[in-house]
Amino acid sequence: MNILITGAFGFVGTNLSRALSATGKHRLIALDLTEPKNHRYNEFVSWVELHTLNGRNIDAIIHLAGKAHDTKNTSEEKAYFDVNVGLTKTIFEKFLTSNAQKFIFFSSVKAVADTVEGDQLSEDDIPKPGTPYGKSKLEAEQYLTNRLMEWEQETGSIYKQLYILRPAMIHGPGNKGNLNLLYKLVSKGIPCPLGAFENKRSFTSIDNVAFVVHQIIEKNIESGIYNLADDEPLSTNQLIELIAQSKGKKANLWKIPQRIILVSAKLGGLLRLPLNPERLKKLIESYVVSNQKIKQTLSIDKMPISAEDGIIKTLKSFK
Repeated sequence: MNILITGAFGFVGTNLSRALSATGKHRLIALDLTEPKNHRYNEFVSWVELHTLNGRNIDAIIHLAGKAHDTKNTSEEKAYFDVNVGLTKTIFEKFLTSNAQKFIFFSSVKAVADTVEGDQLSEDDIPKPGTPYGKSKLEAEQYLTNRLMEWEQETGSIYKQLYILRPAMIHGPGNKGNLNLLYKLVSKGIPCPLGAFENKRSFTSIDNVAFVVHQIIEKNIESGIYNLADDEPLSTNQLIELIAQSKGKKANLWKIPQRIILVSAKLGGLLRLPLNPERLKKLIESYVVSNQKIKQTLSIDKMPISAEDGIIKTLKSFK
């Protein structure tokens, strides 16, 4: 199968290309701004060469390219919509005029909620994104759904399939997000002052992401919106314990009063320090995501990789 992946050389694209190429079943085409020296793709196309894809034999498109959430809050709102919506429109129009049957769009749980109300987030929750990033992802989702419906009415065809994936925070080899920052702090022996906070947060191992994508590509999976998450949510304290264990150390957790931490983060936001309200929120809030729908659709009881095993694999890659 010929698969085009946009944002091909980012964290998710790099890991997906490794997993898909390892099967020996697919020919992978990378679509990105520039081409690194070493990669697992069979072919590279830059965005300025997008027109060369006209008439090409492509079976599926995985759209990863986008503007990621800026935890420093320095990005203008317009930038999110220009990339996350504008770029999605461009590549989806290519999809509609191509022979490709499947379009996989990587959205985010943030397209639904910045804070989870209730026990967990499901696909049935009414979207109320609270950030420009989440709003832009939701607008892209809505465009894809409405445009496909419009195209089907225009052509009378129903053979194209759209999959909107909403992953919780993805981690794995090459991850450079907040998990990496936490790893560096714990590795240096810096005490973690968040011991007084108790939370549960869903993560998504890149191995579980690759498994779901591979299932969608190779099987006749029903189109729709699907959350992606590991089966078990983890607390920040559990993460710190796992990081310490991976370094052969004892976790150094301080139970500093929550009020003091919240004030410190607010000050950090004003001074643009590493610990700001946005980063602190990711570390201390509970954000549990249900993955029941995708498991039921794939007829599985558990995701291939447990949350703890996935985190341990990611931590080993940081070494």
